[in-house]
Amino acid sequence: MNKKLAAALSGGAVLVLALSGCGDDGDENKVDAWAKTVCDQAKPQIQKRADAQQIIISTAADGKPADIQAADSKAFQDIADADRALAKSIESAGAPPVDNGDKLQQDAVKELNATAVAYEGLKKQVDALDPANQQKFADGLQGVADGLKKIEKMDQDALAKLQSGEVGQAMAKQQGCQKATPSVGGTGPAKPKPGASASQPAASASKPATSASKPAASASASASKAAE
Repeated sequence: MNKKLAAALSGGAVLVLALSGCGDDGDENKVDAWAKTVCDQAKPQIQKRADAQQIIISTAADGKPADIQAADSKAFQDIADADRALAKSIESAGAPPVDNGDKLQQDAVKELNATAVAYEGLKKQVDALDPANQQKFADGLQGVADGLKKIEKMDQDALAKLQSGEVGQAMAKQQGCQKATPSVGGTGPAKPKPGASASQPAASASKPATSASKPAASASASASKAAE
């Protein structure tokens, strides 16, 4: 039922700091030190986002409307809180010691905070749905998923520049900035009932988290199941 949100979030929500790369010599030590400061603080927030994802995924196939509502509401708030904490971590670390470091830092902080506000907007939409009316709930969930598509782009852009170049290479070497494995809700999404969409929600751990999955394929299954 909740598959569109699950697909979108599992691709977009964990994009933060899941990187690959290697560093160069020169000012590498200074950049590495900055990256370590950020990534050490980022680690619990990356985990929080991964866990929020898993909450949605684990209710995607068989959850009742009220359960879906509660899971999505909590997940969206958790992601918003994590984004704000990540913004504070980047802000408190100061500008990275690279050319145009001030702008890189300011843009990342601004965009993360904007993404947090957007996720809180989705939480309000979910909270306003009526789980007692399955058809209206399905229609409302479709609207939430449509809104999530827009946030995906914001989510991808929030740290894209910061993750590029010398700074991105330094962050890629830090353990705290690696993609997290969900610590709640099991090891993967629930299996759908016969007849439900079997499309898997998004990016595997072996792929960069910046390659967000397309949520459209599983949205119809979510809405149609809600209307049953």
